[in-house]
Amino acid sequence: MRLYALCKKTWVMSLLVFALVVSLTPVSQAAASLSVSQALENQNNSVQAVKGYVVGQPTGTSTVITSNYPNDYALALADSTNETNTDKMVYVQIPSNLRSTFGLQSHSELKGKSLTVTGTLTPYFSHPGIKSVTSISTETGGTDPTPDPTEPTVPVEDYYRTAAGKTGNTLKTELHNIIDHHTELSYSAVWEALKKTDEDPANTNNVILLYTGRSQAKSTNGGGVDDWNREHVWAKSHGGFGTAMGPGTDLHHLRPTDVSVNGTRGNLDFDNGGTEHSEALGNYFDSDSWEPRDEVKGDVARMLFYMAVRYEDDVSDEPDLELNNAVNNGTAPYHGKLSVLLQWNAQDPVDDRERRRNDIIYSDYQHNRNPFIDHPEWVNEIWN
Repeated sequence: MRLYALCKKTWVMSLLVFALVVSLTPVSQAAASLSVSQALENQNNSVQAVKGYVVGQPTGTSTVITSNYPNDYALALADSTNETNTDKMVYVQIPSNLRSTFGLQSHSELKGKSLTVTGTLTPYFSHPGIKSVTSISTETGGTDPTPDPTEPTVPVEDYYRTAAGKTGNTLKTELHNIIDHHTELSYSAVWEALKKTDEDPANTNNVILLYTGRSQAKSTNGGGVDDWNREHVWAKSHGGFGTAMGPGTDLHHLRPTDVSVNGTRGNLDFDNGGTEHSEALGNYFDSDSWEPRDEVKGDVARMLFYMAVRYEDDVSDEPDLELNNAVNNGTAPYHGKLSVLLQWNAQDPVDDRERRRNDIIYSDYQHNRNPFIDHPEWVNEIWN
């Protein structure tokens, strides 16, 4: 009897020890995804999976469209398929390698579908969002591939697919529709963006100045005589947009330049001839025009071609910018001289530095491209 009691006591103690061990052993579980409302409350730069329904495409801080999607760059998720209040939506920045699969222009049928998005909870379009996305999966379990850093970051052939075969004004209109509604920067944010878009590949602490070609320390941006500042290649007085978000902060025509050289160029139109600038050799100017150095003549032309296509009269608060064959355009929303710009486009072909800059603006900042860097032949299709 005593032996039975001892065995029973030992058995009970063993069960207690086993239970204690089990209670202290961590249980491996798949991390649960957050709801959209939880993601809205936790914009803390943490990496999370968020599950919600696709309700449209964000095009501004408080604007989400539900049809006629302009591109494949973004989508909005909500906890309900019929949500219309943007305050209850989270905006998702779709990485370039996933746009052909999860972009709404390519797949409008995704509206109303349930997706799980894994990425960093941080504002996008100045609105609660998910950026640096690593995966998107459908409710049925199909997942996207993990981004491959060796893949091309810009699927150019897909980006322009709706422009194929078009010419003249039809092509111009289609390109406008493709590059419209870009992510807009503040004017102060342009400083940091230019440090990346115009970085000197031979010295990553420097930027290359547009007109002088000088490599100069990124830290010397400002208003001093030998500092560099932000040059509006399409002079901001030509249309009166100043430094307003949109045309005034569009990286596709903003470049770092020497302060005093920028001051000399002012709001002059572009043409050949004049007096050579003493500090920016190879650049010439007179009372009504500026001629940049040969190495960037094509760059300047293609920046102006971009501006004339991106800014049309379809949005009330944006200027309708156009190229003409004149100088002395003053404050009119025109820039010249078109015949000379066409010559410069042919004279100075697109180079790798221009392509790299276009890619960075597209992937890291505005999420739109300069079509005339990717397809310089379209210049003559539109303006000749």
